[in-house]
Amino acid sequence: MKRTQPHPARKFTALASYALALSALLVLSGCAGGGIGSLPSLDSEGRALRAAKDGEYSQAASIYIGLAGDASGSERDRLTLLAVEQWLHAGDIRRATTAFDSVTKPSAGENYWLWSANKAAFELKRQDPDAALAIIEPLSREALPQSARLRIEGLRADAWFMKGDPARATGLLVQRQSWLSDEREREQNEDRLWRGLLGSNAQDLRSAADAASNSEVRGWLTLGALATSTGQQGMGWSNGVQSWRKVYPRHPANTILDSLDIPGGSELDYPRQLALLLPLSGSAASAGQAIQNGFFGAYFASAGGLDDRQTVRVYDVNAEGGASAAYATAVADGAEFVVGPLLRQNVAELANDILVPVPVLTLNYLADSTLAPPGLYQFSLAPEDEAAAVAQRAIADGHQYALALIPDNNFGRRLFASFASQFEALGGTVLDSRSYATGTPDFSNAIEDLMSLTGSVKRYQRLRANIGGPLQFDPRRRQDADFIFLAADAPAGRLISAQLKFHYSGDLPVYATSSIYALDGRSDNDLNGVRFADAPWLIDPQQWISELPATFDKYWPEQRRLARLHAMGYDAYHLAGLLFAPHGATIREFNGATGRLYLNPDGRIHRYLAWAEFKRGKPVALPDGAALAGQSDQESSRSNGDTDAGMRPDSWNEAQQEL
Repeated sequence: MKRTQPHPARKFTALASYALALSALLVLSGCAGGGIGSLPSLDSEGRALRAAKDGEYSQAASIYIGLAGDASGSERDRLTLLAVEQWLHAGDIRRATTAFDSVTKPSAGENYWLWSANKAAFELKRQDPDAALAIIEPLSREALPQSARLRIEGLRADAWFMKGDPARATGLLVQRQSWLSDEREREQNEDRLWRGLLGSNAQDLRSAADAASNSEVRGWLTLGALATSTGQQGMGWSNGVQSWRKVYPRHPANTILDSLDIPGGSELDYPRQLALLLPLSGSAASAGQAIQNGFFGAYFASAGGLDDRQTVRVYDVNAEGGASAAYATAVADGAEFVVGPLLRQNVAELANDILVPVPVLTLNYLADSTLAPPGLYQFSLAPEDEAAAVAQRAIADGHQYALALIPDNNFGRRLFASFASQFEALGGTVLDSRSYATGTPDFSNAIEDLMSLTGSVKRYQRLRANIGGPLQFDPRRRQDADFIFLAADAPAGRLISAQLKFHYSGDLPVYATSSIYALDGRSDNDLNGVRFADAPWLIDPQQWISELPATFDKYWPEQRRLARLHAMGYDAYHLAGLLFAPHGATIREFNGATGRLYLNPDGRIHRYLAWAEFKRGKPVALPDGAALAGQSDQESSRSNGDTDAGMRPDSWNEAQQEL
């Protein structure tokens, strides 16, 4: 069973409270003289202990605070502090804070240890490890009962993890493990250590592992570095785990690995030779080069964890004479898996002209009417998927009635068809839509028609004519819509967003696709409030790729506006390993740089995207839409349409339309 407890800085084990309360029970039973009046309290504390041990923290807190209401003096404070601890475990900060504020800081003894531990826990909840350590570091140098020592040392470790010192934190929890005899408590301590490692920076973990002298500590740090740098997925993770096990066959972290779903045996197979088919010359060369850079970024990050050397050969589709010729050359050269081609016409050529003796992951979709041959998988940053994601997110946010504003071209019609199909399939209603002309700075006519402002103005004119004099007048937009789906690139989007405000519609939420975020260095203040779907690489990078976007921007600044293709290349490398036999069509969801990826039965890879909202001209990541309402795997209808001819994909909007 996979362990899924939250990070220890946010949820602390109840171990110390069990032991503290137990010792309190023993003291009470020894001093109370067996009086009848003490028995109900003892029985209630026992119930609280059992509830806490079973993870029923709110119930345990309720029992403790109820007992505190019947007690007085230091006993009331003790029970209140025990309730505070349980509310902290339950994440009920409001009740924990109210109860904690009712207790005066004790000067010594058990209540002082409880008060100090709770105070430190509050500081960690506030992301202030220095304040927590200022409270509990002095206690760590005092003689404490084992129960108090266990909680104090656990909180110290949490704080050092938060401060970016995983070596010290790991050492503390390894020492703490030696004081525990109960198997469940030992497992909880290992989980606490593992969660702390997963919340640490990969480079910090590698540096700490290199400097560690204790073998057990070094093993934890090394495994943590592997997990955080790979996201616990892909070839680097699976093969890295096997290599780690060979070095640390008896390490306690093996129990953690045993609880995780890691492929073993023949499942660790991966292609020893990869072929990458891209347009590296011609009008789409910049897009091909961006994907190539992302692909090799993933390769160099993962190849060190592979047992055998893996080679990658790159083929320029245009120089090879087309997609079919490039594929045939790659197979003849010994490729075990092929990634590419990129452009739609090349993908169609490959699917129509040949059988697929070696599996291939194309970097675009075939037309819906085309049946892919066995062994051909399709991966695309399709704008239609993004439009469908807008529909899913809007429903998750509680919206039911939509308006749409789209460009008057084939690209806009494709996006609208995908959005409307998905939104209506999820129970929403598209009330109306308007197309706007591209290449113009004035969108007033389309906005006024969509918002029914024209009718409002005509009513005013009729009323003024009837009265025969001037009237105070503010046009009133339609009131039946919940939000606007805006299909626009950044230049048009900035103008449209500002003009929506001018036309009394600035209060309507606006949802858009990634085209709205251009990465062109211009101000996006006019887009404040607009929500859009995009690749995590750009708006909410996972820890294992968090440093890569800035690195790519540094070395390839000319490709900044094509950064999503870096992410695509990064994911394509990992998908090749996942799709390689014997995995095939059984791959699980992959948390990638372009989104959370999943494979449909038709061989298409689709994405759950990240979400952001413009605030003060910058995109700010939003909570996962899937967590809000669940994502639908239902395919939106798509029409591939015609490619706009003669366009160089130097911006993301142009690249999406050409690709």
